[in-house]
Amino acid sequence: MENDVLKGLKEAVLERISPKPEERAYLKEIAELLVKKIERIACSMDLKEVSGNLVGSAARNTWISGTHDLDIFIMFPGDASRDDLEKNGLSIARKIAEESESFEERYAEHPYINMRYRGFDVDIVPCFRVESAACIRSAVDRTPFHNEFVKNNIHGIEQEVLLLKQFMKGVGVYGSELRTQGFSGYLTELLVIKYGSFDNVIASACEWQPGTYIDLNSHGNIQHAEPLVVVDPTDPKRNVAAALSLDKFCRFIDSCRKFVLSPTLDFFFPKSLAPMNDIELLQRLKSRGTDFIAIAFETPDVVEDVLYPQLYKMELAVVSLLEEHEYKVLNKGSWSGQRTVILLELMFANLPALRKHRGPPVWVHKHAESFKEKYENAEDVFAFYIENGAYVVEVPRKYPDVHSLLKDRLTSCSMGKQVSYAVKNGFEILVNKEIHAIADRDFKLFLRNWPST
Repeated sequence: MENDVLKGLKEAVLERISPKPEERAYLKEIAELLVKKIERIACSMDLKEVSGNLVGSAARNTWISGTHDLDIFIMFPGDASRDDLEKNGLSIARKIAEESESFEERYAEHPYINMRYRGFDVDIVPCFRVESAACIRSAVDRTPFHNEFVKNNIHGIEQEVLLLKQFMKGVGVYGSELRTQGFSGYLTELLVIKYGSFDNVIASACEWQPGTYIDLNSHGNIQHAEPLVVVDPTDPKRNVAAALSLDKFCRFIDSCRKFVLSPTLDFFFPKSLAPMNDIELLQRLKSRGTDFIAIAFETPDVVEDVLYPQLYKMELAVVSLLEEHEYKVLNKGSWSGQRTVILLELMFANLPALRKHRGPPVWVHKHAESFKEKYENAEDVFAFYIENGAYVVEVPRKYPDVHSLLKDRLTSCSMGKQVSYAVKNGFEILVNKEIHAIADRDFKLFLRNWPST
């Protein structure tokens, strides 16, 4: 039975995050206005089968007060050509965007419009009206089916979704974009539908482990490798939790356990952290006794879901390069604003001038003699000897400091097309206290939290 403390806590959270009647009324007004505009413009273009549709949390009454986001779909017949969808869909969206405060064309699987319209952040997205989510022709075609499933199953427990969303935001695991790798809004709704309440989700998650499997419609055991599998009730081949990383999955479990032991408002509304100042940065460097390396370059002009996979690829490639040359990497991370930064923490940024190069065992006659001939009397060799039955040579290290290694070899790392181009266009390597030269406030806030995921 729910105790009075937890009940009061949830009431206090809902008081802050539940949309007020006037806020709901205004959202409904704008959404209906945009849907009518789509249908009126489509009719003027003799596209009588094209309709508008509000989808997402705004359509399902699971949106948090102050998050004024609208997803409006332009629904084309399922047998329309992709060329017609892209050409006519973009044409309709552009006409609406002419009345917006600002807009830009974005590209995912096909182009769409993002605009600022009367206080709302609006995505106008063309899609195909297909018979089922199993027959989709583009990824966004699933969304209307998600919409209907949630609307048919969420009635009466919408506030439980609000609580779970705010909790996930507070503990830093909400958002399925590739930058965050957390829980999507749809996944959050499905968890509440599965367990019935916020409290039950939290209690159940305390016992989760990698391989946790949730199948609301009993489609059967479908193979997925992700830590959490939530079978999409509208498309059983799809794992709704596919974007959730292992670390965010485990952070949620850890946060749920802490909350059960001591529920407080801080889980929902954590205290704001101040950006790390230069003195604090120097203190951290001194106290940890490690070396910090920042690789900074101009941010490519691509959407985050294109940028961040390339940054993660770059992180791994740079770590591989460093470890190949005997540098021990303790932590890594990425931050992006006007400039992008790959941040690394190393055991040491400098290594001895020499390195050991082990040759073949002495008894492997042919290879041993070739190795000995090459190194024994070479001018730049520090020492040549036998150790554990093999020839060993001590030779000058080509890259005795990280700065020279990265300057010479960074552009050869695998990073993805846009990031690779940006790096080749110019990059800066900052070591330890030089990092404070990156003056962006959000980067200093990133430093405050780093290396937290």
